[in-house]
Amino acid sequence: MNKHQVRLLPADITFTATEHESVLAAALNAGIAFPNRCQVGACAMCMCRKLSGEISYQLEPMLTENEQAEGWIFTCQATAKSDLVLSLDTD
Repeated sequence: MNKHQVRLLPADITFTATEHESVLAAALNAGIAFPNRCQVGACAMCMCRKLSGEISYQLEPMLTENEQAEGWIFTCQATAKSDLVLSLDTD
């Protein structure tokens, strides 16, 4: 089972995610207070920006082409395919 390091900025928190769990589930399992509500990609609370790394989705989330180009991801739907650097900075 592949494990990947996920780094959350600006807090600089690191946790491990497997390819069999969502990035959000991995963060919550690591005790990280990650914003979320629905966990199915509808509320957008868990959206953050991917600065580097590869993810995949089982179901493509409702993101515009612009949002995807800017690196926005739904962590409740995304699984890590490599080490990731994510930004929770909402500005």
